[in-house]
Amino acid sequence: MGPTGTDRGAPARGRREGPREMRSQGQAAWELLLPAAGAPARRRGRALQEALREAVRSGRLAAGTRLPSTRALAADLGVSRGLVTEAYEQLTAEGYLRSDRGAGTWVGGAARAAVPGARDLAAGEPGVRVDFRPGTPDLSLFPRSAWAAAQRSVLTRLPHPALGYPDPRGLPELREALAAMLARRRGVVADPERLVVCSGVAQASTLLGFVLRARGLRRVGIEDPGSPEHGRLFASTGLETVWLPLDEEGLRPGPLAGSGVRAVVVTPSHQFPSGISWSAERRASLLDWARAVDGYVLEDDYDGDFRYDRAPVGALQGLDPERVAYTGSVSKSLAPGLRLGWMLVPEALLDEVVERKRTMDLGNPVLDQAVLAEFVRRGGYDRQLRRCQRAYRERRDALLAALAEHLPGTRVSGIAAGLHVIARVPARFGPPERFLARAAEAGVALRSLEEYGTARPADGDVRLVIGYAHLAPSAIGTGVRLVAEGCGRE
Repeated sequence: MGPTGTDRGAPARGRREGPREMRSQGQAAWELLLPAAGAPARRRGRALQEALREAVRSGRLAAGTRLPSTRALAADLGVSRGLVTEAYEQLTAEGYLRSDRGAGTWVGGAARAAVPGARDLAAGEPGVRVDFRPGTPDLSLFPRSAWAAAQRSVLTRLPHPALGYPDPRGLPELREALAAMLARRRGVVADPERLVVCSGVAQASTLLGFVLRARGLRRVGIEDPGSPEHGRLFASTGLETVWLPLDEEGLRPGPLAGSGVRAVVVTPSHQFPSGISWSAERRASLLDWARAVDGYVLEDDYDGDFRYDRAPVGALQGLDPERVAYTGSVSKSLAPGLRLGWMLVPEALLDEVVERKRTMDLGNPVLDQAVLAEFVRRGGYDRQLRRCQRAYRERRDALLAALAEHLPGTRVSGIAAGLHVIARVPARFGPPERFLARAAEAGVALRSLEEYGTARPADGDVRLVIGYAHLAPSAIGTGVRLVAEGCGRE
């Protein structure tokens, strides 16, 4: 008999409880399910199923528990027998319950309790009063009104067919808007047909990594110092990473030539984290190397629009679009949570990159792409960049002033650009380990330059990578003062 069978006639092997225990289990089921019986009539059946499912999943009705007959449970709950029958049949089909012919209905053993709640893996660290870690823009500058206006415009005019699966490269209107903007602002060779919209530079890197791995490459070079994230991203595609040393002009040609790699990741406009801008000679040397080894360069132009003392240096890709894959995103200019970026792909790699993008996610969300296209076309993106430049320049100045006042003798290197500085704090405030420990005790989060590469300094100076864009000038001053006061403690 199916799940509607009575409690009589269970075989001896199923009789784990005596009559009193069976009545106890029935009472437990009745108590667990009673609230569902009080649901509105149209939702009562679904509520009963959800309550019974959760009772099994949570273990309140343990595996092996024999349930009351449909007639008995319906009478206890004051609902129709058909409602209980339907609930038993549905949960039996899903595997929560089992039914033995002539033995009634039992709780199955397949269900396990789910992990309660949802964790936020992006949450900040507790106890941090001022966070100087780099990479975060000021999210309060996000242009909510202008973005909402673009959304309304898009939802009004976007045709129904546009909501289908998009071109994996991205909406044509967004690729055209981005190509025009990038050619104007960053000096790239921007063919919309070779522009692929991605979920940020992270996805662009993994797309290229998979393609290069399929072509037989096994290693990729990254700058030393450089972002460890590059290494993690390429490792996920099966590529090993090789640290390549820098000097004050850029990647050193000798170690690059001797590394044996045929692909490198670089940040030439504003090197991360050292803050230098590559010299023209090193840019040319890198491209000569790529042509000689039949290799490729991934240019991460993560903050190329933010230069405070002069016009930004143009992107490397403009010198050789067939050897340089150019990547960028709105993570520093708008918000990283939008997960919108782009890659201009060399012609020889384009088909493979597009096919990999297709199989990875079938393209980025259409509405988000259409809104960004509208925002760029209306001039909102240019206005946002100007707004951010003014704010970040002011905060950089506030940081330099605070360092001079509270940590005198600190030297700041690199060009006046981006969202972070390299600060070299005199050894008298160290040693480095104690300096960072005291800062943490004061509630100030800092990162040392040594976290971004393999090189270790021989002197006792403290080298810091200090992010400032997301902090108000007052918070910047407070943070530096707290660090100085911590260093003054015995």
